[in-house]
Amino acid sequence: MKQMEKIGMGTFGSDRYDEDVVANAVYEAIKIGYRMFDCASVYGNEKQIGEVFKKAFDEGLVKREDLYITSKVWNDKHKEGDVIKSCLKSVEDLGIGYIDLYFMHWPYPNYHAKGCDVTSRSADSKPFFVEDYMVAWRQMEELKERGVVREIAMSNMTVPKFEAVLPLCKIMPKAHEMELHPSFQQKELFDYCVSKGIQPIAYCPLGSPNRPDRDKEEGDIVDMQMPEIVHIAEKYGMHPAEVCLKWAIQRGQIPIPFASKAKNLLSNFNVVDGKPLSDEDMLEISKADKNCRLVKGHVFLWKGAKDWHDLWDEDGKLPAYEFNNGIWIKK
Repeated sequence: MKQMEKIGMGTFGSDRYDEDVVANAVYEAIKIGYRMFDCASVYGNEKQIGEVFKKAFDEGLVKREDLYITSKVWNDKHKEGDVIKSCLKSVEDLGIGYIDLYFMHWPYPNYHAKGCDVTSRSADSKPFFVEDYMVAWRQMEELKERGVVREIAMSNMTVPKFEAVLPLCKIMPKAHEMELHPSFQQKELFDYCVSKGIQPIAYCPLGSPNRPDRDKEEGDIVDMQMPEIVHIAEKYGMHPAEVCLKWAIQRGQIPIPFASKAKNLLSNFNVVDGKPLSDEDMLEISKADKNCRLVKGHVFLWKGAKDWHDLWDEDGKLPAYEFNNGIWIKK
């Protein structure tokens, strides 16, 4: 079974790049040498990416077994039977026969329309409930048992959520996809995953300057402009993006940056080789953590939630809720 790479390519166009642009970038990435691609049904481009995979197979650039392809079930497909249907659709659209690693995209059954703004809310949004989550996870386990996927994984979890569901899992998650970059290092959650043998996969590894506008707020930190990152980049004569990616790889997470241009794809890919950052560099970056979450998740909030902080169990506890007069209230 093919193992995960040290770096992969994300395929979320951040609502800024259309399906063909992302698919063409995947083709360029394959030619450069990328072998790990992070996909998801909600990105709306798996069919186009599947056509690119077929083209690469037909041209002899790669074989299916050379690639490590991930996908994710979206939040509106958590109910009984829906996870399996969604996965089979992704397999069909991607044209790959099986998925190497399949994620629960978010721990909530809440969803939003593509291109929505920060005020968007799904009418049936609700808080995290272990019972709901396990309905979906049991289907994830079935997919692995049937061989439709090689491994299963979680995403956007917290330590309290992990603590609630891991004891109930028949099959443990292979990986956890989470926001990780120099200004948001999530040390507690990162260390927890490593202690459980769960591989951290880092989205927004460059601070995602092109993330959707709904995820931007005044005061957000631009990682590639952080003094510590700029200082190290200047010391080695490299781009700040390279520093962010080298830090990620040396820390032990797998970064999955997206780029639409071949020159940026190549630059990102080349960080795997070359001189590593020093221990002093790594320490300097570790001290630069600002706890600056960029993908806050406003669009997943439910009626009764105070703000996006309610999504992330920041007090270290998993809150209980009750439904009262049309809103969810903490007990």
